[in-house]
Amino acid sequence: MENPDDLLYSSSHEWVRRGDPLTIGITQFAQDQLGDVVFVDLPGAGARITAMEPCGSIESVKTVSDLYAPVSGEVVEVNPRLVDDPAVVNNSPYEDGWLIRVKSSDPSELDRLMDRATYESTAAH
Repeated sequence: MENPDDLLYSSSHEWVRRGDPLTIGITQFAQDQLGDVVFVDLPGAGARITAMEPCGSIESVKTVSDLYAPVSGEVVEVNPRLVDDPAVVNNSPYEDGWLIRVKSSDPSELDRLMDRATYESTAAH
C-alpha cells in the first residue's frame, strides 16, 4: 500500500489529513512495524494535545508504542470503531483506521510536516 499524496506525515509515523477538523492516524509503515494491533488508548473528545508530545498509545501483540500528536489542538472526535475492532488500523490505516479528529490551535504547525515524497525518502527507511 502506498502512502497517499493528500496527507502530511510526521517523523514519528503519524499522518494528518487536512480539513476542519484535521484527521490523524498512523502510517502503513508504523502499522507494519507494530504488527497486529490489539488495543488503542486515545485521548477523549475535549482533550487538548500538543504537537510532538505523546497523546496516547497503541498496543500490538509485539509491543506498546506511544502515539505522538503531529499538531496541537482539541480532540473533537475519536474513531468509535477502534473500541470494538482496533485491528481496523492494520486493515485500513489511511481510511477506516483513523485515530482522532482535532481542531487545530496552530495551523502553521502543518508546515513542519512532510509531504509523501519527503516522508518516504527520510522517515520510513
